[in-house]
Amino acid sequence: MAPRVLVLGTGFAGFHCLRTLERELPPDAAELVAVNPADYMLYIPLLPEVSGGVLDPRRVAVPLRNLLKRTKLVLGAATAVSLAERQVRVTDVEGRERTFEFDRLLMASGSVTRLLSIPGVAEHAKGFRTVAEAIHLRDHVLRQLELADQSDDLEEKRARCTFVVVGAGYTGTEVVAQTQLMTKDAWRHLPGLKDVRPRWILVDIAPRVLPGLDPRLSAPTHKVLTRRGAEIRLKTSVSSMTGTCVRLSDGSEIPTRTVVWCVGVRPDPLVGTMNVSETKGRIDTDTQLRVCEDVWAAGDVAAVPDLTMPGEITAMTAQHAERQGRVAGLNIAASLGFGKAREYKHHDLGFVVDLGGWQAVANPLHVPLRGLVAKLVARGYHLMDLPFGRIRTAANWVTELGAGRQITHFGVVPDRGLSLAQADLPPHAAGSG
Repeated sequence: MAPRVLVLGTGFAGFHCLRTLERELPPDAAELVAVNPADYMLYIPLLPEVSGGVLDPRRVAVPLRNLLKRTKLVLGAATAVSLAERQVRVTDVEGRERTFEFDRLLMASGSVTRLLSIPGVAEHAKGFRTVAEAIHLRDHVLRQLELADQSDDLEEKRARCTFVVVGAGYTGTEVVAQTQLMTKDAWRHLPGLKDVRPRWILVDIAPRVLPGLDPRLSAPTHKVLTRRGAEIRLKTSVSSMTGTCVRLSDGSEIPTRTVVWCVGVRPDPLVGTMNVSETKGRIDTDTQLRVCEDVWAAGDVAAVPDLTMPGEITAMTAQHAERQGRVAGLNIAASLGFGKAREYKHHDLGFVVDLGGWQAVANPLHVPLRGLVAKLVARGYHLMDLPFGRIRTAANWVTELGAGRQITHFGVVPDRGLSLAQADLPPHAAGSG
């Protein structure tokens, strides 16, 4: 009987590990099994363009069955891992439990939204990690503008037209940039708002936007956002929030119906149940991504030694996850007698940040770019990196430039099941099944 390779999670790390295994292993060399709540890999870097009405949601969902022909997909989430018994307990999307044995295991279950102990956040803030959350945010924002248009109360109009994004990192910055342009387009068609314009506020405790990226990207990003009218509150945090107001650490109170939580992520809580060595909640690995015999970890869930920065571990980025997934695939194949194991070593090649319209910032090979050149680099990078649907994605971009955004909302994603308080629950419990 062929050995079973079990991969938990099909994000960047798990997906690219499986693609590598399908390429490196003969068909009868191993049984490949993937456990994931959805039948697609989410291309998270383009998620802000979904909330901004630029991309069809299908463009960021990479269909697993189209690309992983030899992998058996189990729709569910791992709830317990026993390394000693070489078993994983899985709860499927309808709440049924199954147990899977493994001969080789890759932990690639990723991360969840990082919540802070701030009153009201879990109940009232909106997350931004899934397709459902991106679609819901787009619909919610447009609905707030329409409700404001219908209201006769000036204060209510202003509150509904005020949108607060917490976290000025990669995600939060792009959410503001993309969705701000959408509200600007929608506002033109709402005559009841001629005296009230959409107000976007970006809040972060850091001293600059994009604090984790090259400082040379921060100043032009700050300039683009403020030129469009966004307010940027740096060295500021949220102290509490309700359904109608957010209070900041500087003492200000902002009436609003919309707070988007983009403060970062933390490793999958499953790690805490595994009785393995951890660093910052991530599973410790060696330089070959190995946790112990026949077990590997990659992506956000793994604390991988950074050979380019001795003493550090690799950052929780899609760039590292994708490349670690490939190395994990090669090393698992090597453990089965096909090829040679290798260490993970990857130099940062730079980042791209799409700011909507014709604006972007990028530092490919650490050369800072801005404006149209950076925009072309950003879109070119994503088209090359997308595993599926490149022509359709490019067509979406061309259509948006020529015909503009379609300003409609469908209300197909309800509030139920999307609160941050439910972010760590398995799919069936959170209401997403």
